[in-house]
Amino acid sequence: MDANTQNISEATIALIDSLKSTTSHYGLANSGSEYKIITEMFLYKYFNDKFGYEAKRDKIYGERLSKADKWDAEYDKFTEEEVEDLFSYLPASVPLLKPEHTLAHLYNTSGAGDFSTRLDATLIDIANLNADTFSVVTSGKSRVNIFSALTQFVTDPQKRDDFARSLMSSVASFNFESVFAEKYDFFSRIFEYLIKDYNNAGGGKYAEYYTPRAIAQVMARLLVGDNADLRGMTCYDPSAGTGTLLMALAHQIGEDRCTIFSQDISEKSSEMLRLNLILNNLSGSLPNVVQGNTLTEPYHKEENGALRKFDFVVSNPPFNLDFSDFRDTLASDTVRFWAGVPSVPAKKKESMSIYLCFIQHLINSLKTTGKGAIVIPTGFITAKSGVERKVLTKIIDNHWVYGCISMPSNVFANTGTNVSVLFFDKSASADKVILIDASKLGEEYKEGKNKKRRLLKDDIDLIVNTFKNKEAVEDFSVAVSYDEIKDKGYSLSAGQYFDIKINYVDITEEEFNSRMAEYRKTLSEQFAESHRLEEEIMKQLDALHFNVNVGNNE
Repeated sequence: MDANTQNISEATIALIDSLKSTTSHYGLANSGSEYKIITEMFLYKYFNDKFGYEAKRDKIYGERLSKADKWDAEYDKFTEEEVEDLFSYLPASVPLLKPEHTLAHLYNTSGAGDFSTRLDATLIDIANLNADTFSVVTSGKSRVNIFSALTQFVTDPQKRDDFARSLMSSVASFNFESVFAEKYDFFSRIFEYLIKDYNNAGGGKYAEYYTPRAIAQVMARLLVGDNADLRGMTCYDPSAGTGTLLMALAHQIGEDRCTIFSQDISEKSSEMLRLNLILNNLSGSLPNVVQGNTLTEPYHKEENGALRKFDFVVSNPPFNLDFSDFRDTLASDTVRFWAGVPSVPAKKKESMSIYLCFIQHLINSLKTTGKGAIVIPTGFITAKSGVERKVLTKIIDNHWVYGCISMPSNVFANTGTNVSVLFFDKSASADKVILIDASKLGEEYKEGKNKKRRLLKDDIDLIVNTFKNKEAVEDFSVAVSYDEIKDKGYSLSAGQYFDIKINYVDITEEEFNSRMAEYRKTLSEQFAESHRLEEEIMKQLDALHFNVNVGNNE
C-alpha cells in the first residue's frame, strides 16, 4: 500500500470513527439504527465526491468545473438546463446530485434553523433522483431506496439540528477522489472496518457472519484462476450477506466482465451489500440485489419458473437454524431438494442443519458448465447418515465435487464450528478430487475477547497452488479418485487418506539389551509398588468394623 493510499485509509477510518462518536454522543451506540446512520452518511460523502470526480472529467462541462477554485461552488451556478445536460453525459453508474444536494451547499446552510429537516429532505431527494440506478428490491418486488431520513432516530427533537450538524462536520473533513481508481483493494478493507461492529451474532435469528477475506480470496482464485480471460460471467450468492464472496469473485474475474446476482433474508445485509457494490464499481448489478428468503421464495428464475442458472455460485450460508416454520414447504419441493430436508428435532429446534438446503440450491443454480463453492461445517464431509449422507453421496457419485479444504479453527469470530470449503464443477470433468487439511495454517490473534486465526498471504498461496496442481503433500494434501473416496466410505476428509508413517531407528544389540534391562527394572519397581499398595488397602479394609451404636440415640 503506497503512502497516499495509506493516508487516505487512515483518514477514511477516522471519518468512520468520527461518525460513531457522534452516534454514541447522542445515545445511539449499538442501537438498531446506528449502522444505518453511519453507512448512509458514509455513502452520501462517497456520492458527493464521486459525482464531483466524474463531473470534472466530463468533456463538455469538466473544464469549467475543474478550473474553478471549488467545483461545487461553480456547480451552484449551473442552470437547470445545464444540470440536466451534464446528467445526460455522465456514465449510467455515476450517482446524480443537483447543485442543492452537494455536501458543500448543504453544509453552508448548517447555521440556519431546522437543519435536521433539510438534511433528511436532501438525502431522500437524492434517493428519489437515483432510484432507478441505486435502489434494491424485496422478493415481493417492493423498492427500497438508498437513503432515508436519519435524524428521526434522535428521540429529542430539540437535539436533532445539532446531531445533523455533527454528522455533516464529520463527512466534510476530506475527499475520496484520490482513491476512486483503487476499487476493490482499497474499499474492501474500508468496508470491513465500516461494518465490523454491525455484522455479528447479535443480529437475531438471521445473524450476519462476515466471511473472512482470506477465505473469500481462496474461493475466488480457485474458481476463476489467476489469469483467466472471462467475459459476460454471471455470479450468484443465495445467502449473500454483505457480499464479501461476491466482491472477491468479481475482482478476480474483472468488475466489468461480470454481473452480480444475490439474495439474502436480512434487510441490514442487503443494505450493506448495496453499499459494497457501489464502492466497488458494480452499481450496474444493483437491480439484481434482492432481499428475501431464498429457500422459500427464490427470486432469480427463468421465464418458465425454473431456477436461473449461473456461471459461478458461492455461498457462506447459516449452518444451524430453526426453520421449522417453513420446513414442510421446502420438503414438498422434491425437485430442488433432491436429498431431502432435515426434520424438526423433538427438542432442539435451533440445531436444524439449514446449510444442507443451501448446498442443494447452489448445485441446482449452476449451469452445466458452472462452478461453485460453499462454506460448510467440517462434520459434513464425513457424514454417515441422514440428509447429510444423501447429499454427500450424490455430489461424489455424480463427480460434482472436485475439491475440499478444511480450514483452521476459529477463522470465524462468532462461532466455534470448524469449517471446510467444498468446490463444485457441474461439468463433472475432474478425474481426481483434491483434499487439503489447512487446519494447521495461519496465525492466532485476538479480537476483543475472541481468539481468532487468520490465513496469511503465504498460506493462501500454498493452498491455491497445491489445489491447482493437485499435489500430494505429506500431512497436508492428497489427490484421490472417486473410487478411492467410495472405498473410504465417501469421506472428503484429507486426514483419512494420509499414509501412517512409522519411523525406524537403527540401534546396536548392546543398546537394545541396555534399554530392555532398564524397562524390566522400571516395571519391576512399579509392580512391587503395586503389590505394596494392594496389601495396604487390604489391611485398611480388615480394620473396618461395624459400629452397632450408629443411629442409637439412647
